[in-house]
Amino acid sequence: MSNLEDIRTLVEKAREAWVTQDADALTQLFTLDGEIIVPGQRWQGQARIREEIAHFAQQYSDVKIDIQRILIENNQAAVEWYYEDTENETGYRNKADDVIVIDFQDGLISRWREYFDTKTPASKQP
Repeated sequence: MSNLEDIRTLVEKAREAWVTQDADALTQLFTLDGEIIVPGQRWQGQARIREEIAHFAQQYSDVKIDIQRILIENNQAAVEWYYEDTENETGYRNKADDVIVIDFQDGLISRWREYFDTKTPASKQP
């Protein structure tokens, strides 16, 4: 996958799936053995990704994501976005600056690795 617009479209679809908390839509963007890695966790394979996103959707709501930039080289992208969600149990509003490094294979996401900063998000004001 080397078409820049295809990669941008896939990133936008992933953003929309996170915002709408659509586990099926997000899972379909990944290869069968694709993985999501976030600090402290690794979800390998479509079934596990679907399960974890569905679990996330039960715990969090009102997700907002603003993409700030997408850098693309070959079959890779680095995405910087500002992220917010609300913990359903406590009502606490999480805010983070987030960078995702994404690898693509056959028009799908093979690896999604997130690095986020919840201590100094300064990209957006509430």
